[in-house]
Amino acid sequence: MKRNKYNDLIKWKHSPTRKPLILRGARQVGKTYLLKSFGQNEYASYAYLNFEIDPNLKGLFTQNLKPSTLLAHIRTYLNQDIEPTHTLLIFDEIQESPEALNSLKYFQEQASDYHIVAAGSLLGVKMNHVKGFPVGKVNFLDLYPLNFFEFLEAIGKDKLCHFLMQLNESGAIPEPIHQELILLLKKYLYIGGMPEAVAEYVKTEDLISIRKIQDEILDAYLLDFAKHAPKDQLMKITQVWESIQNQLAKENKKFIFSAIRKSARGREYESAIQWLSDAGLIYQSYNMSTPKLPLTGFANKNAFKVFLLDVGLLSAMSHIPAKSIFDETGLFSEFYGAFTKNYVAQELAQKSHSLYYWTSEGIAEVDFIVEHDMIIFPLEVKASISRKKKSLLVYGKKYHPSLLLRVSLMNLKKDGNIFNFPLYMISQWSNLIK
Repeated sequence: MKRNKYNDLIKWKHSPTRKPLILRGARQVGKTYLLKSFGQNEYASYAYLNFEIDPNLKGLFTQNLKPSTLLAHIRTYLNQDIEPTHTLLIFDEIQESPEALNSLKYFQEQASDYHIVAAGSLLGVKMNHVKGFPVGKVNFLDLYPLNFFEFLEAIGKDKLCHFLMQLNESGAIPEPIHQELILLLKKYLYIGGMPEAVAEYVKTEDLISIRKIQDEILDAYLLDFAKHAPKDQLMKITQVWESIQNQLAKENKKFIFSAIRKSARGREYESAIQWLSDAGLIYQSYNMSTPKLPLTGFANKNAFKVFLLDVGLLSAMSHIPAKSIFDETGLFSEFYGAFTKNYVAQELAQKSHSLYYWTSEGIAEVDFIVEHDMIIFPLEVKASISRKKKSLLVYGKKYHPSLLLRVSLMNLKKDGNIFNFPLYMISQWSNLIK
């Protein structure tokens, strides 16, 4: 299964400033598969250590973190040669061994000719509690569920994907292609981008089997909470997690703590939300009333929305029936556009966009505020072919941006300073506005 991050791994391999690499991402987004494929295709060999499956590996790192000693122990334990440059050394689920995580510092300082990649499902959580974390001694790369374009390639629609990536004008997309892409997007909103679910669709196209896989992934996340979350936060983490689909179903999708429990207050759940964010399971979008650069400096951290890491898992949590894909409106009308906004949020997050939205004294709300080349743009998301643009016009009258962006089921179209582009093109928005 082709992943966009593969190219980033190749760049890392050939970088003159290469350091040990940490690949972060939620459980079951494909980290192990990606690293093993990279090792198999780009190196003479790879050595694989999984600190969760084989707890005995931790004992190799408890007495001495000198790279020459560690390499000798690993060679002996695995009965395998490990050669500089030619062998990729993979430390999987490295969060289970703080000593192994700390050893990356010494590999960078004393054995930089060895190529080392580390991965972990809860690294974002664990790194906050690791003494002596190798700050400045490692590179980072984040892996997410498959985005829509990766999904197209996985199901054999690579020509469609290439066509969209080559678009460099605002003329309408041929209607038969536009309609096919809308149907494929509806399937993606149900299936999502978890590799196992996508692989099952490629193999069987059985939507019932896909839903079973999604439910199993959600169950595994709950087990992770019980195993890894602080005991005093476990109930709150679970409550926040289970409230997300209801939060998104509201007309006003701002995260409301009283929806979890009547008397709930924000400060009680701050740590729980941060834990889920560090685990890569949710994205937070922060409110701003004044869109200025830097965006993070004008964000209100006390008012935010929460989105799920994968829109397919959202469909499973919400028990959306498979027949929704084939309804005329289907998933696009469910929950007042919750699915489309979650989809847009995860596509923007994968492009390294921090998420923000804009409100104006209860008069207007723009779903996302995005920045490109130091220019701020409002981005409105519609779950249909709606031409409503009140919030965009309010924003435009107040701040006079060069373009107002609207993403919906409409075809590609420029209308004055309002740029309409279809939902399936959201990942290309910054290329389109050029």
